[in-house]
Amino acid sequence: MRSCLWVAALVCSSLWAAGAPDGAVLRGKLILLQGSQAAVETENHTRVLLSGDESTSKLLADQRLNGFEVEARGRFTAPGHFLIDPFHTRGLLVRKDGKLKLITYYCDVCDIRTNLPGPCVCCQRETTLELRDPDEH
Repeated sequence: MRSCLWVAALVCSSLWAAGAPDGAVLRGKLILLQGSQAAVETENHTRVLLSGDESTSKLLADQRLNGFEVEARGRFTAPGHFLIDPFHTRGLLVRKDGKLKLITYYCDVCDIRTNLPGPCVCCQRETTLELRDPDEH
C-alpha cells in the first residue's frame, strides 16, 4: 500500500514539474515600434520579441513605455521569443531610478487609478502613466 502511494506521489510531482513555468527573468530596454511586435533589447544588444495575455498586450502597445528599462518574468517559448507571465502576476515591471516600479495609470480629474492604459472609466479623459513603488498601497 505504501509503495502505491509513493508511486502515485512521484507520478503527480513529475506531472506538475513538466507543466511548471521556467521562471525566467528578462531584463533590458523596451522597444515599441509602430507596426511591429514589442521587444526587449538585452544588455548584449540581442532583441527578444515579447508576447503576453490580452491585458499585457495592452501595456506593450502603450508608446509611453517605449525606451524604459523593464524586467519581464515568464518563459522563453522559442529562441528570441518570450512569453510574459499572466497580467495578474505583475509579470512586467519598469525600472526607474534604479528601482522596480509597477505600471499604473491615473485620472487626476476623477481620482481613479487603473492598471491598463486608456481613457478613464468615468470621464473618458486619457489617463496619465504613473509608475509606483510595488510596496505602496
